[in-house]
Amino acid sequence: MTVLNSALGLSAPAKLNLFLHVIGRREDGKHLLQSVFILLDIHDTIDISTLEEDIIERTGDVIGLLEDDLCVRAAQLLKNTFRIRKGVSIHLQKRIPSGAGLGGGSSDAATVLIALNRLFGLNLSRNNLMALGEKLGADVPFFIWGRTGFVEGIGEKIQAVSVPISTYAVIWPGVGISTAKIFGAPNLTRDTESMKITSFSGAVQNQWPKLYGRNDLQPVAQALEPRVSEALEMLATCSSPRMTGSGSAVFGILRTDNPTPSFMEALPDQWIGFTTKSLVEHPLYDWLDE
Repeated sequence: MTVLNSALGLSAPAKLNLFLHVIGRREDGKHLLQSVFILLDIHDTIDISTLEEDIIERTGDVIGLLEDDLCVRAAQLLKNTFRIRKGVSIHLQKRIPSGAGLGGGSSDAATVLIALNRLFGLNLSRNNLMALGEKLGADVPFFIWGRTGFVEGIGEKIQAVSVPISTYAVIWPGVGISTAKIFGAPNLTRDTESMKITSFSGAVQNQWPKLYGRNDLQPVAQALEPRVSEALEMLATCSSPRMTGSGSAVFGILRTDNPTPSFMEALPDQWIGFTTKSLVEHPLYDWLDE
């Protein structure tokens, strides 16, 4: 295969939901959310090349069926939308646990879109690329947005918000939880009162590192998977331990006097734990024009 141009060692960072409130439901059944998303310095790594041959080649770590892979779908979306007859080669090295609520698959797709926007010479703006990314999943636009965001709707409405740079302890208890089961649970809270971005910003100024709000999905996840509760108990020495997204990973803010928590060394087999620092912006933020 003939390689035309390449972008190697690209980061696809993880994210955390600092809180997640379910405030309602649309007529189509999709839930309306409010949350604050932050980026983390733990990341998957992507090598991507354009090819003379009109194919999509996918190598490296693949989770699930190849036809469902978000990297492949992202490349195919751009090729189909703009009738591009060049091929793409994508190699992915995973570090972000799959099925953890850390946004790994969505972040991978966003990095592919950002990279191919440049390699194909499309010159799409950030907003235009975000609109395309929404077709792949609700979290993809956030990673293209590329900054800490106050997120509303089904994930497509994002405003800039400021959060202190902090170090987080994250534990994934070795098992995923079905997002569909969580959102379909009859006991899921769906009527949390809507709040304004200024309320969150005020809470950050007045009570950080204590986190604002809660994760409305967490009680349902704990009922479905007891290991979520076990992981949360391990984070008792952290500030505001809670679940991220639809789980099953949990996190807490590390206190300055405890930078390397000992509980990370005593995790059960198949569990994953790590410490990670928040990012101000996506490593590829400057690859897009506003």
